[in-house]
Amino acid sequence: MNHDQEFVVQPAPRTTLAVVGQNGRFPVAQIYCVGRNYADHAVEMGYDPSREAPFFFMKPSYSILQHEGVMTYPSLSQDVQHEVELVVALGAGGQDIDVAQAADCVYGYGVGIDMTRRDLQSQAKAQSRPWDAGKSFLHAAPCSALLPRGNASNVDAGTISLAVNGEPRQSGDLAQMIWKIPEIISRLSTLFMLQPGDLIFTGTPAGVGPVLPGDVMSARINGVGELSIQVADP
Repeated sequence: MNHDQEFVVQPAPRTTLAVVGQNGRFPVAQIYCVGRNYADHAVEMGYDPSREAPFFFMKPSYSILQHEGVMTYPSLSQDVQHEVELVVALGAGGQDIDVAQAADCVYGYGVGIDMTRRDLQSQAKAQSRPWDAGKSFLHAAPCSALLPRGNASNVDAGTISLAVNGEPRQSGDLAQMIWKIPEIISRLSTLFMLQPGDLIFTGTPAGVGPVLPGDVMSARINGVGELSIQVADP
């Protein structure tokens, strides 16, 4: 790559995340999300919780919002909901990655919230249309600082929770994930070219619900980290 290359327009700023214990930052590439990866959440959304093949959707990198950030309540929606998730950050990528080698691609972990314009998503589903607009918008992917893999405790199990204004909303255990991290990475790599810098939001337990301007969301995953986000009050 020619580092002296000139551009015809100014490139957008690179999205990055802080790393616990490091001065350097993690450069965010693509953001992949796994749908209905906890049985109790599948049930609350009206679906069969049997172990269906995993499916994915994406968010733009500008949807990242840092810890203690202020989320702009998105337009065209009156039902914006929280979904707390374990985030997996990739330090290596590739295609057709074997499950046995998938864990080697992981750089670290974070706490994320998959924000959703539920009303727009539901309308799109009812019309058999793509529901990108329900998932992709500014500040749709709040994420904590990343904890390097070597510093993380067992991410196969551990409490994952979210409260709004101190009131518990979501509580589950990472052990309840239907598809585990190596399986998710392997499956994703058969569909997409994974790259260093990719983030994977791995699904949410039951208890998703709406937030309003002025609310404060507090998310936590034992052994991984914490995330606090305020919803802007106009």
